[in-house]
Amino acid sequence: MNNLKAILRHVAKYSKFIDYPLVVTYITLCLIGLVMVYSASMVAATKGTLTGGVPVSGTYFYTRQLMYVIMSFVIVFFMAFFMNVKFLQQKRVQQGMMIIIFLLLLATLVIGKNINGSKSWINLGFMNLQASELLKIAIILYLPYMINKKRPQVFTNSKLIRGPIVFILLCVGLVFLQKDVGQTMLILIIFFSILFYAGIWVKQLLKYGIGIFILGAVVFGAAALFGWLPSYLVARFSIVTNPFKYESGTGYHVANSLMAIGNGGLFGKGLGNSVLKLGYLPEPHTDFIFAVICEELGLIGGMLVLGLLFFIVYRAFQLASQTTSYFYKLVCVGIASYIGSQTFVNLGGISALIPLTGVPLPFISFGGSSMIALSIALGLLLITAKQIKLDKKRAKQQHVDIPRKY
Repeated sequence: MNNLKAILRHVAKYSKFIDYPLVVTYITLCLIGLVMVYSASMVAATKGTLTGGVPVSGTYFYTRQLMYVIMSFVIVFFMAFFMNVKFLQQKRVQQGMMIIIFLLLLATLVIGKNINGSKSWINLGFMNLQASELLKIAIILYLPYMINKKRPQVFTNSKLIRGPIVFILLCVGLVFLQKDVGQTMLILIIFFSILFYAGIWVKQLLKYGIGIFILGAVVFGAAALFGWLPSYLVARFSIVTNPFKYESGTGYHVANSLMAIGNGGLFGKGLGNSVLKLGYLPEPHTDFIFAVICEELGLIGGMLVLGLLFFIVYRAFQLASQTTSYFYKLVCVGIASYIGSQTFVNLGGISALIPLTGVPLPFISFGGSSMIALSIALGLLLITAKQIKLDKKRAKQQHVDIPRKY
């Protein structure tokens, strides 16, 4: 009983430092995701089209997603009220985290489960663990830690963090070997976003970036011309220009996705009334769930989801501007780039803006690893926001306590 009272006192003490707009946004997105996962998967589940031809209950994916959401809520609650962000700045914690991630990535290559051509998952029985999702979190913590540790010299001499950068790129290479192009791209976006915001390699990127882009385009074009690229990769780039031209072949799913988005109109056909989810979209509960949202809830529903995701990204950048701690700043920027880039890549893929990469929509799509990793990122943002508020309060008290000299 005494322990319970102590816990409640602790929660009450720190509750005023919690960023509740972020919490409400997160919970709202997760609940929308639960409803849409059920709507998108219930018919396909009973027919077995999403489970290798084996019919299952219409609530099969919903109940699993509910389990992931409950696990995520517990993680976020624990982090928000009982974890201090300064604990994550300890050397042993950082080293242990990176070693564990590296070993998980190696294990994935050895015993990983192959799904849709990518060997990216380790079967844990109750869920499939995707180590590359956890690598995003590790980079968001490890790179800011090393930059903050080596500053201010690191801003003029990037060689001071050459070792950590090489190690991170080695981990990214292991993800690429899993043939997961989408996750590799997202991890690199997070990596370069943190470096760019910190002011490291900015001149080099601006100086050599255009040249590297042109060289990459020439190499890619030559590889495509001489048939050196994998056929599936060539097909994905081909359908970007005009998916309806390849509607009967490689552009079938993207074309149907665009039709689903267009069919919804302003207010949608109504929850549960999507037609394109009935076998026309390959993964209506994961990669193409936003197309189902637009068809059932219309432009209004789609914009609501995008608005909630945008608020998290905006709030992360806002918090980054409110602190003088480089570690806090870069963690916030890393989380913003994580959620923002994943949203863009998912929506860009299903709308033929960029090649389809099979990336889930944050907090909405079905999937345990993605939901838990994103929730940990949200928890990191909450404890960083909490620490920023605590630091502001202490600084204000110290300023008040200092006697004025007349």
